Amino acid sequence: MAVRGDFPSMHKSASNLAASIRNRKVSPVEIMLETIQRIEGLNPVLNAFSQTCFDRALDEAKAMEKRLAKGEYLGPLAGVPLGVKDLENAEGMVTSFGCTAFRNNVAGQDSIQVARLKKAGAIVVGKTNVPEFGFTGFTKNRLYGVTRNPWNTERTPGGSSGGAAAAVASGMVPLATGSDAGGSIRIPACYCGCFGVKPSFGRIPHGPQEILFMTRTWTLGPITRTVADAALYLDSVCGYHSSDPDSIPAPELSYAVAIKKPLKALKIGFNPTLGYARVQAEVMDLAHKALKVFEEMGHKVEIRDDLFPDAGDAWSDLMGLEIYGQLKDRLDSIRPELGRTLAASIDHARVLTAEALLAHQRTRSVLQKRLADFFSSFDILLTPSMPTEAFGAKGPPPAEIEGAPVPLLGAVAFTYPFNLTGHPAATVRTGLTSSGLPAGIQIIAP
Repeated sequence: MAVRGDFPSMHKSASNLAASIRNRKVSPVEIMLETIQRIEGLNPVLNAFSQTCFDRALDEAKAMEKRLAKGEYLGPLAGVPLGVKDLENAEGMVTSFGCTAFRNNVAGQDSIQVARLKKAGAIVVGKTNVPEFGFTGFTKNRLYGVTRNPWNTERTPGGSSGGAAAAVASGMVPLATGSDAGGSIRIPACYCGCFGVKPSFGRIPHGPQEILFMTRTWTLGPITRTVADAALYLDSVCGYHSSDPDSIPAPELSYAVAIKKPLKALKIGFNPTLGYARVQAEVMDLAHKALKVFEEMGHKVEIRDDLFPDAGDAWSDLMGLEIYGQLKDRLDSIRPELGRTLAASIDHARVLTAEALLAHQRTRSVLQKRLADFFSSFDILLTPSMPTEAFGAKGPPPAEIEGAPVPLLGAVAFTYPFNLTGHPAATVRTGLTSSGLPAGIQIIAP
């Protein structure tokens, strides 16, 4: 069953909503009341939001309306309703990480990203659901339950930003925060037909929060309806922050300005498998149709068969190590509340040898070198965003694709490599499969 709605603003872009509010064509209170009504109607079906803060959001919209009447500038995201992923702090709301052990973990302050979005005028309406500690590519946890895909409620929206993507795709909000350590923005954006981008590592500062980022794979970013919305989002949140030593300055050229500049003819390489992935036939067909669009735009597209190392084992062990580092000091007390998959990964990570970690770092280095060689000849790398259309809402991921068995990470084979290397990557919808589900193409830049 697909989810549909009938609200005037539900499929307007954040850019258009904010401009309409600034120009006083529509009231921020009117937009907020409509947003609340929409969430109340759709969330019982989709479970995109795990928590809401409607009273506070409405108060903020009313205050914004008064400021607007005084002629104040409200920011580029003026009055835009915002969903915040439940791996990230929003002041006064629980940051549960999708884990029962953190059900009472009320945030004392906003994350840097959320604070910057609020400064730009966005209004937080709630927290979006996640798998436990963002560890799987589908969104289900014991605290808040299963999140479902608006295109077909029997399917998953993906993960770990599954609640965010479901909220944006269904028209509950036009904008939601995400984070991506192995595909957690790109997977759900693809499955839900949204635009999602994982910026370069450090582009958006992390913190201040208790989660660590030891493996340098976690990146913050947006899930939006349009590229222009993502540009406004990035302009609002990028830039160095003293609490994150890995953060880097904002680019000299605004994203909103950059996307309006005409592109030179690009040399693009499309790698259909990266040398190891299996792909659903319909998804591959849609990717090839997208290649023709790039050619029609004047770009040169070449099909490549470069062999990249499958870094799945390295990525999986490093993610387990990351979460073990976050939970180490309280692991014994919260172990009974951890899911079996997460607990098993932590147990594996805690006994990793130095030799194993060195091998993983060698794999990471080889991958980075292969990509450096590729980008010495090409401007852009394209792959399918995901090997398949969205699978069942409760998981697990498919064990075979087109009749051939795939490893556990085979369902997300195209995303995690670029977390290990730090390259920016985005997903754009290519069309719908015969099941009426979105597919996408991934764009990776040097």
